[in-house]
Amino acid sequence: MSEQNSASAFGTTIGHGINLGRMEKQLALHEGVRLKPYRCSAGKITIGIGRNIEENGISYPEAQMLLANDISRVLVELSTTFHWFRNLDEVRKRVLVDMCFNLGLSRLMKFRRMLSALELGGFTTASIEMVDSRWARQVGERAKRLAKMMRTGEDDIQ
Repeated sequence: MSEQNSASAFGTTIGHGINLGRMEKQLALHEGVRLKPYRCSAGKITIGIGRNIEENGISYPEAQMLLANDISRVLVELSTTFHWFRNLDEVRKRVLVDMCFNLGLSRLMKFRRMLSALELGGFTTASIEMVDSRWARQVGERAKRLAKMMRTGEDDIQ
């Protein structure tokens, strides 16, 4: 470990001789833990353990970590809700993950004709149902790209 970071019996010591584990516990005690955004006493949008996202935002690695967690959650939702999901090819699974990520599971489930078509392997019908929706009018090119992926089972995403 570097001069600034070292291990001890009580946890990792970070710069300036501060024990990271103890510092985390202290801040959690004083700030509290909120898993949904809220306004702190200074009126700033905050989340987690006092994270001022209004002024500080998040880093790209944090955004990637959140995305990976969200994708995992959506995959569990889809695979437990639709027994036939596991039988789809990867491209069509990604279409459903994308839609569920965007819409949420409850709104995705309103695409009854699309989902029925998918269960029967009717990918062209499913793609038509996708573009013939309010969602498609709202998201524009995204819907067109996803419908094409659903219809063909191919994509151009590198």
